[in-house]
Amino acid sequence: MRLLLLTHYYGPEFGAPQRRWSALISRFIAAGHPVTVAAPVPHYPAGRPTPTQRRSHRVGAVERGRHGEVILRTAYLPHRADIASRTADHLVAAADALRRLRRRFARPGTRPDVIIATAPAIPTLMVGRALSLLWQVPLVVEMRDAWPDLVTHVGPAGALGPEAVHAARRSVLRRALSWAVARVKGTVHQRVTGWQSGARAVVTTTGRFAEVLRERGVEPVRVVRNGTDLSLVARQRDHPSGDHPELRCLYLGNMGRSQGLDTVVRAAAALHREGVDVQVRMVGHGVEAPALAALAYELDAPVEVIPRIPHREVGSQYAWADTVLVSLRDWEPFAWTVPSKLYEILATGRHITALLAGEAADVVREAQAGDVLPPEDVGALTELWRELAAERSRTTVRASGRAWVADHADDEVLARRYLEILQRVTRD
Repeated sequence: MRLLLLTHYYGPEFGAPQRRWSALISRFIAAGHPVTVAAPVPHYPAGRPTPTQRRSHRVGAVERGRHGEVILRTAYLPHRADIASRTADHLVAAADALRRLRRRFARPGTRPDVIIATAPAIPTLMVGRALSLLWQVPLVVEMRDAWPDLVTHVGPAGALGPEAVHAARRSVLRRALSWAVARVKGTVHQRVTGWQSGARAVVTTTGRFAEVLRERGVEPVRVVRNGTDLSLVARQRDHPSGDHPELRCLYLGNMGRSQGLDTVVRAAAALHREGVDVQVRMVGHGVEAPALAALAYELDAPVEVIPRIPHREVGSQYAWADTVLVSLRDWEPFAWTVPSKLYEILATGRHITALLAGEAADVVREAQAGDVLPPEDVGALTELWRELAAERSRTTVRASGRAWVADHADDEVLARRYLEILQRVTRD
């Protein structure tokens, strides 16, 4: 099969979507299926390319990827962390992708056998739908998270910057803003559901979100989880008895509004006041990172906030930790999602502190990989870490998490499942 992938996020950027598609495409090509990828010039997460990326990747360039895939680089719009400017970037990239792909595949004999459009970004789905109709080629829509539910769930604060939201709340425009946001939510849901319904198949990364889409009338919906490559993730070893007196708690990943990490800082501060020896390390990037560092300073919490590190250094962070934290806010769409980082953490064997609900919580329980707590519950987290500090044996490395990944979320298994879906839609 000749495959065309439409995505806003792709290597050499590093992140969950980029890692997922690198793992899948390497296996698609190894199985004999050529792949073309349409993606913007790399500019994640800063919103603009690094100097090295600017020199190596140009708008309109046709590159050869690390697995042998063809990459068509499309335009982008430099943006900030807010949703408004990021959405504008998504629209610019989608419009340019549509124009360039129509030109590249002008001759019928060169066109792909199947198109995969993956969201976020939402405008990518629109491009996939348009090309599918134009070329009469089957479309597979991939919803990597509960989009657009996650975006529309957060309300005006997700659409505007904090200062603008504060001003709106204090002004007579508040009701008009709320009405407008509600209308936008409804329109976005209706449009995205329409694009999903027009696809030959919809792929989600969790079973619960698949159920939500089926309830909305979307069919057929298939599940291909996010995953990890067990051959690249080392199983950690237990720390020698008495190796360090403090309980070491690690958070590794995005520090945004979705994670609710102020809960962690407040729990660490409470334990510090009690005299419990705990050390929290937060490693990553995100709009909340400066605020978390400021809160830790204000509360005199034993928390260090460290900028994002290269992936080759992640193993040393897991080796340092006694327990690894996975956290999401108590928002309904998060009951349908599973953080992609969870699978890698399961593969390490480290104890997991899970501030999660829904399917993600179920995964931790099924894998017997740690302790599950209600999201955003400072009291529950404080109590758990107090117990772990007193009884360190509860954090011993366990094989059950890695075994669960081998059965349910190994990249080899996921790639085979995805290829079966693609082959089915080309036959139907």
